[in-house]
Amino acid sequence: MQPTGDVHLGNYLGALRNWVSGQHTCDAFHGIVDLHALTVTERPGVLGETTMSLAAMFFAIGLDPDVSTVFVQSHVPEHSQLGWMMECTVSYGELSRMTQFKDKTAKRENQFIAAGLFTYPALQAGDILLYDANEVPVGDDQRQHIEITRDIAIRFNHRFGDTFVLPEAVTPAAGARVMSLQDPTSKMSKSDDSDAGCVFLIDDPKVVMKKFKRAVTDSDTGPDAVRYDRENKPGVANLLEINAAVTGRTPASVADDYTQYGALKVDTGEAVLAALDPIRERYYELLDDPGELSRLLRVGAEKAREVASVTLKRAQTNVGMLPA
Repeated sequence: MQPTGDVHLGNYLGALRNWVSGQHTCDAFHGIVDLHALTVTERPGVLGETTMSLAAMFFAIGLDPDVSTVFVQSHVPEHSQLGWMMECTVSYGELSRMTQFKDKTAKRENQFIAAGLFTYPALQAGDILLYDANEVPVGDDQRQHIEITRDIAIRFNHRFGDTFVLPEAVTPAAGARVMSLQDPTSKMSKSDDSDAGCVFLIDDPKVVMKKFKRAVTDSDTGPDAVRYDRENKPGVANLLEINAAVTGRTPASVADDYTQYGALKVDTGEAVLAALDPIRERYYELLDDPGELSRLLRVGAEKAREVASVTLKRAQTNVGMLPA
């Protein structure tokens, strides 16, 4: 995950919560990819702070440094070294067909576009292949990146012998699909024009409640106004889905408890706060102890390098590079 902004409720319910449960069923590596964030970093003194912030959030949500490997990408130099080898194994044509590059550059018309934005799938391939990853949990928008990673690995293996494990894209356990509280037809996003529709995990409780109380619903006042109907009542459905996600129920069963929007908004806000309060408290505890946070990241980097260094040496040996 890139350290480019605060984590919001959609990130947590849609993905991060699954990371916490998943760390106990596989050998999990979670990298804070600060090198990738350089493609959009233009001011000094920001990246280090956002990296520490995201690290604190990773541990606050429940990633256990004794169970999973949490590290900062730039702390493991093998990423940069293998990333260059991957750049030399992928073609210009393959990179030019990447959908996300086209989408991102279209949004930045007449702005500075870093070359790294074009080549970063090669670095991302290195990120994955370094750890002999069998599975990479991704959403549909990232599947193309796993496909190009496989293509690069297959080409490298063909040229230089069996070197890399071919990763598979896997769909993680279904997480909640959290929509904006102000535009329930769009996903909750930190890039919205206004943050009124986006609940951040570190928001003050009063701010969280204010956002839920102002959540968009509709003008229906009938006896069945509160019902689960995503197509016709997206705002209400969004509140019901969020409530269900944090209380372990179904949206339809939550709807049975309400006849008015106001009560649903308040109760959903309070249910969300019950889930977020311990995360927020732990997050600030970690930020207040940067020495301990840095220690945890050093532990993660050491664990990551134990695996990454072996993979990089195997790749260099198979190419026939001169040993240092």
